[in-house]
Amino acid sequence: MDTNTILVISAGFTSFFTFQLLFHFVSYWFSAKVSPGFNNLNFEKKIEWNSRVVSTCHSLVVGVFGLYIFLFDEATIADPLWGDPSLVKVNIAIASGYLISDLLILIWYWKVIGDKYFIIHHCTALYAYYFVLRDGVLGYIGNFRLLAELSSPFVNQRWFFEALKYPKFSKANVINGILMTVVFFIVRIASIPPFYGYIYSVLGTEAYLRLGFLIQCSWISTCVVLDVMNVMWMIKISKGCIKVVSLIRQEKAKKSLQNGKLD
Repeated sequence: MDTNTILVISAGFTSFFTFQLLFHFVSYWFSAKVSPGFNNLNFEKKIEWNSRVVSTCHSLVVGVFGLYIFLFDEATIADPLWGDPSLVKVNIAIASGYLISDLLILIWYWKVIGDKYFIIHHCTALYAYYFVLRDGVLGYIGNFRLLAELSSPFVNQRWFFEALKYPKFSKANVINGILMTVVFFIVRIASIPPFYGYIYSVLGTEAYLRLGFLIQCSWISTCVVLDVMNVMWMIKISKGCIKVVSLIRQEKAKKSLQNGKLD
């Protein structure tokens, strides 16, 4: 077993146990310290809170690391299908450790935070990552998909504000909502056309044919499943954003009308 394989396996196991530790112990202590409102939440809310704290930590780690690889890893940039994915494997191992950890938490607390779409998302991603880790192919592609995690901290922060009963029109809530919508669109939706454009450009090439039928089908099918869910979530986020903007306008109109009456 070579050094890189040992590093990847270690990253996966360390990731799994670290995120379990964060969920069961660290998040309770840390959240109570930084947010007094955490102690006032009921059991169900605390479970989801801790789950989202772990999600945010995972997203920041793999998102920032993935962005570095996306910009500076010459091997995978030069050859997205077959370039040496040593760094990518470490990042995907971290992500895989998190996904397995989160799957266990979702199943264990199914009545509280169970969500069939998250199960589909996690299992689909793990299936796709398996080929990168096993065969060392599609390193650039696998890492590119991980950049979608950069939107998760904003999605989770929105839930934190809601759980703490922050006013919907508070400055922090509105700014986070705008950032959430913009970042989610950039990393999960705007990236779709160029991504599938790239797939089309390599179809039939020697590098693509070397992948074999199973990996070819798995690559495309898993991406389609994940992107369908991304579009569904984007529609939901957009509706919420439009609703908030509409309510803000109504509030401004009411204030203007009241000021007019006072004058």
